[in-house]
Amino acid sequence: MVTVAELWIYPVKSCRGITLNEAQVTHKGFAGDRQWMIVDAAGKFITQRSHPQLAKVRIQLDDDDLTLDFERQPTLKIPVQQTGDLLPVTVWRNQTEATDQGEHAAEWFSRILQIPCRLVRQSPEHIRPINPKYALWENQPVSFADGYPILLTNTASLQQLSGKVGELIPMNRFRPNLVVAGDRPFAEDNWQNFKINELEFVVAKPCERCVVTTTDQNTGDRHPSQEPLRTLRKFRYQPKKGILFGINLMPKNEGFIKVGQALNDET
Repeated sequence: MVTVAELWIYPVKSCRGITLNEAQVTHKGFAGDRQWMIVDAAGKFITQRSHPQLAKVRIQLDDDDLTLDFERQPTLKIPVQQTGDLLPVTVWRNQTEATDQGEHAAEWFSRILQIPCRLVRQSPEHIRPINPKYALWENQPVSFADGYPILLTNTASLQQLSGKVGELIPMNRFRPNLVVAGDRPFAEDNWQNFKINELEFVVAKPCERCVVTTTDQNTGDRHPSQEPLRTLRKFRYQPKKGILFGINLMPKNEGFIKVGQALNDET
């Protein structure tokens, strides 16, 4: 039986994640996931690809506040409903507008990254759509995730990968939302849709992996041998698709899922 093993959100894109026992599933993804992101002076998104130290930014999120900590920096606390000016921002090829989170947050992240940058929150009035090639309906929304609402990974796939690398690779290197257990390695490659109770999920496409997988999510250090990306390239590379691990999901409806629940009707 395939079950939900872990649930994760990453409130600020590319900062440290929060593990959950229960997640609220919305059309954009898990509630609270990637609702904030850091942008440079031109409004372009900033991630661990260029600034791996973001892995060390610790996050707490409750109904009222987003709280951030980083090494010896003073704690940054921002109201969840913080208002501000709308700024033009870019995530890959998507251009949208987001709500600026103020000078204090901008200065805090600028000190950490040593470049001028700002923290923004996704504006509910400005939809960022999924790639229409894969969307279930016109203007289907997504958070500030790279492209799709939910990323699923499989513990058996990670175990096989760790065996090939020759060291234990933690799942947090892949920054998933939904981790499943109980199936064979890479069984998820063949899934097209499945259910968890009454919630239905459709597979958009496999997830192409990047240098972030080589970043220790506790220290921000890159792996000296570029693992696990180097090993993945040997057996998980597909032309025109890249190096693959995990699958991108789109929820057809909304509700809640919990750790321990079973996946059904995987096809």
